[in-house]
Amino acid sequence: MMYDQTRAQQPADQPRGVSGRRATGPEPLVPSDEREQIATRLGHAVNAFADTPRQALEEAEGAFDEATAQLVNALAELRRALREGWQDRDPEAESTELRLALRQYRELTQRLLRL
Repeated sequence: MMYDQTRAQQPADQPRGVSGRRATGPEPLVPSDEREQIATRLGHAVNAFADTPRQALEEAEGAFDEATAQLVNALAELRRALREGWQDRDPEAESTELRLALRQYRELTQRLLRL
């Protein structure tokens, strides 16, 4: 078996498919650029802790607050979009669409419970 340098350099916590891309699944709730900014802030806080513990904790708290705010905003938008899709529907005539909405609520709620 040959050593695959590219594959060895991939983070272990990110599952990869055969093509080297991330495994299929739901999109992250927070966009990648915003996740990276928050992760950078958190990393800076961790690295600065030895020199300035209080400021590092304040920075880590700010990163946590930003992450939770982004998540709350994303969930509120998803909820709004889901509700808009079924709220004014006739339950008898649109059972397929209502079933799809129920499935989406179930999947989102299960994702939240896995956090």
